[in-house]
Amino acid sequence: MLLNKTNLPAISSAAVQKPEPGIFDLPEKVLQFGTGVLLRGLPDYFIDKANRQGLFNGRVVVVKSTDRGGVDAFDTQDGLYTLCVRGIDKGRKVEQNIVSSAISRVLSARQHWKDILQCAHNPQLQIIISNTTEVGITLVEEDIRQQPPASFPAKLLAFLYERYKAFKGTEESGMVIIPTELIVGNGDRLSEIVLTLARFNKLEEDFLKWLKAKNIFCNSLVDRIVPGKPATELQQQIEGVLGYEDELMIIGEVYRLWAIEGGEKVKEVLSFAGADSGVIIAPDIEKYRELKLRLLNGTHTLSCGLAFLYGFNLVRESMEDPAFGSFVHNLMLNEIAPAIPSDVDRKEAEQFGLQVLDRFRNPYLNHQWISITMQYSSKVKMRVAPVLQKYFADKKAVPPLMSLGFAAYLLFMKVVDKDSEGYKGEWRGKTYPVNDDKAGYFMEKWKKYEPDGLVQQVLSDSDLWGADLSLLPGFVEAVQHNLHTLITGTPESIRSIFQ
Repeated sequence: MLLNKTNLPAISSAAVQKPEPGIFDLPEKVLQFGTGVLLRGLPDYFIDKANRQGLFNGRVVVVKSTDRGGVDAFDTQDGLYTLCVRGIDKGRKVEQNIVSSAISRVLSARQHWKDILQCAHNPQLQIIISNTTEVGITLVEEDIRQQPPASFPAKLLAFLYERYKAFKGTEESGMVIIPTELIVGNGDRLSEIVLTLARFNKLEEDFLKWLKAKNIFCNSLVDRIVPGKPATELQQQIEGVLGYEDELMIIGEVYRLWAIEGGEKVKEVLSFAGADSGVIIAPDIEKYRELKLRLLNGTHTLSCGLAFLYGFNLVRESMEDPAFGSFVHNLMLNEIAPAIPSDVDRKEAEQFGLQVLDRFRNPYLNHQWISITMQYSSKVKMRVAPVLQKYFADKKAVPPLMSLGFAAYLLFMKVVDKDSEGYKGEWRGKTYPVNDDKAGYFMEKWKKYEPDGLVQQVLSDSDLWGADLSLLPGFVEAVQHNLHTLITGTPESIRSIFQ
């Protein structure tokens, strides 16, 4: 039996939370760009939870922005999917299975662009959410009258322009727009790009005034580990207990946070926030962004290459290894936490860090290290470089574990081949994918330089990092030493430097 609206009444397992039939009659209040697991496991989770409590009473129409794949599974399952929440909460084991009914329908930008624009005519639609990856919020000068425009900001502008024309620029027709892409000031950046695109398209001045005055672009931060579809064996086990099949099933941890920058108007529109303490609406969310970006994401970034090269597949299994677990613990709390480049209380950072370590150990999540290496270079630049510079400024010393993590990054980025599937690295006889915008750059560097020269060249590349990292006293030498150890050392000798 497949999970869908028709079969929902036949699902009798007490191990799953099902939606009430009345939820399917709720109006569409949210336009969401992206079908990814993070959106389905966090914003859509909050909306679904609020609907069950009668607090929001609205559903989500989703735009599938990319050309890859279709919307067949969402159509077949009427937008329903199971979120399996797994983890430890305050020492208590948590296993929840929730059939989410937040999504009303999924529309392909390529196939259903006119239907998407028609959504702009819905007066109850007030919220736009996006997660198009960090690369998605990029200025591409293009005609928004294309069917559809190529970039996400152009699609968004086309929708807002349709909204403006449909309601003749009334105050009530303005939208609350919340990008969740992990870039600093994501709402501010998206607003800036949309305004630039509006001017490029020579849209009328009255529209520009409405765009700036009546629409609210919110900076936001999302934090929940949602690895995605369960492994086949686990999915079959869960489906056996629940009594149905689900092509869209996802796993998510217990911890959840959606911090949104906004005032009273934003709170009024985002009424789903009252359903869960994980939604925080505040005038300033910088503290939450820094804690998450540095301690969780930064630690992931500095650990993923080392963990993968050492042979660990999953985050949780590497945390079970005493030596590597010690590396992650000391890296996070002894090097990153004291060097967060923002006004964050040290005790609060430590408390948050300990919570993150528990999340890394979550026995229910199969979070793969190789997936964390995607767009590795941009992650190092955004998440690590500012912390590295702050550490040197404050401590006047080389951070040994950050240096090791940086060396592992350079070794992981030793691209040896490119085929129809993309760039490849090789380590100890096994190839692996290098999904990084800078893969070609590193392929050339590794061909041209020996390890010591490569370290010097890459660290001094200000275009790559936004600063010359080779000027940090002793950092070049430390990375060179660690890179030699990783290349020539045995697993046992490498293991010794974890600690």
